[in-house]
Amino acid sequence: MPEDMSFLLLPGFSAIGFMSAVEPLRVANRFRDALYRWRILSLDGAPVAASNGISINADAAIGEVGIAQTLFVVAGFEPLACYSRALADSLKRIERAGATLGGIDTGSFVLAEAGLLSGTDSVTVHWEALSAFRERYPSLDASQELFEIGARRITCAGGTASIDMMLDLIGRKHGAALASSVSEQFVVSRIRQRSDHQRMEIAARYGVHNRKLIQVIGVMEQHMEEPLAPDQLAQEIGVTRRQLERLFCASLKDTPTHFYLQLRLARARELLQQTDMSITSICVACGFESPSHFSRTYRARFGASPRSDRQAMGGRNAAESPLLDKPTTAPVLSEG
Repeated sequence: MPEDMSFLLLPGFSAIGFMSAVEPLRVANRFRDALYRWRILSLDGAPVAASNGISINADAAIGEVGIAQTLFVVAGFEPLACYSRALADSLKRIERAGATLGGIDTGSFVLAEAGLLSGTDSVTVHWEALSAFRERYPSLDASQELFEIGARRITCAGGTASIDMMLDLIGRKHGAALASSVSEQFVVSRIRQRSDHQRMEIAARYGVHNRKLIQVIGVMEQHMEEPLAPDQLAQEIGVTRRQLERLFCASLKDTPTHFYLQLRLARARELLQQTDMSITSICVACGFESPSHFSRTYRARFGASPRSDRQAMGGRNAAESPLLDKPTTAPVLSEG
């Protein structure tokens, strides 16, 4: 019997993440007839529009589904905008009936919000939404992998990573030769593994090649909430503070302290854009000593205060409360 795949498309879903998941199934059926079949679901059974405006017809509403083998939630910029108790109940009912649940792009937010992910599940989302996911669901193990395949949970970063995820699933079930044949149809010369990086490597992003410099930038990215002092950074990579300063000056025309600050400010703006976290919470998450210091530094960098910048970007919670530690409305996220 063909293996069934269901795709729940939420309004504003990532078209490339969805198509990259379906097309490998279609091509696999070309080589070996009827290996897979799939159906499209929406919240109400009506057509649903992707973030690029293209509308896809649905075969059924999620509430009408009784049994599914594998069901992927495909989302985009605002994964929780249409979240409801009814949606959560439908997913839980389908899961109890034995379905494997998955999330593509930011679909993992929906699974997490419904309580369908646990601390033992490895989960991934699109890299641009990763900080927001970790802040909202701190008990979950969110990775930067292209995809995560568990016993009954499958998550994927979206974009073309959906191809790699499906090729991995095809290879596990039907052999590496078929996965390679499918891959070649997409003119993909290499099937990426789950551990491949979502983002460009540090060396490519910043145009640097010194191993020590690459290493210390990685350390900075891992220590945003509690920034390390220059001496600590130097110790982490086995150089003196003076040597560290020379590395940054020679390759980036910057100082370690200023570069580190820009990384933290960029993370802060990302959280302002993508979540409803309070400004106080963002201040703490990005390692600033006080909201006033954060606001002054942010204004110097971006020409506007965090509050006014959020308002200008159409943030959902411009009149935020300093007591808000966890978003209570749908975070605005990025997609592949």
